[in-house]
Amino acid sequence: MFNIVLFGAPGAGKGTQAVMIAERFSLMHLSTGDIFRKEIAAGSELGKLAQKYTDSGEFVPDNVVIDIIRSQMEQNPQAKGFIFDGFPRTIAQAEALDKMMEKHGLRIAAVLALEVETEELVKRLQIRGESSGRADDMSIDVIRNRIEVYNQKTKPLIDYYSSQNKFHPVDGIGEISEISERLCATINTIY
Repeated sequence: MFNIVLFGAPGAGKGTQAVMIAERFSLMHLSTGDIFRKEIAAGSELGKLAQKYTDSGEFVPDNVVIDIIRSQMEQNPQAKGFIFDGFPRTIAQAEALDKMMEKHGLRIAAVLALEVETEELVKRLQIRGESSGRADDMSIDVIRNRIEVYNQKTKPLIDYYSSQNKFHPVDGIGEISEISERLCATINTIY
């Protein structure tokens, strides 16, 4: 089983690229953002909890996210592998993912990081907000807070995965197809 983490700041293109990689390598795409948006739309308790955090640009608490990922993995034992999109976002989540994987004799093979400059991220998120109506992409203050939260809580994962020789930075600027080819070329050197 081949398992990948797709890493990057909000607006880096993780969701777009994860779908393409999942299809190309027959992996199951697990997006915490998609799961939360589905629950918010359904008006579930999880959705209400998630919305409270996402509306302000904050992360949903680790224990909630970890339980969701665990549940998704257990519901899909037939998967040939997973691509994690938007998870892990903190050291605690990364450690919990490693423990979940080890419990099943699995591991993360690679962490692919889409690298994009801050002002490009802001521009992309504003455009996405206009076209999709996503509340967390509509306010420049929320966008900037999301990027700052990412810098404080998620960037430390670079060192965490680098120390395991799993971290692979990939240029996230250019046409979607160009970025996809860069990601796939990196995966092909590992897989």
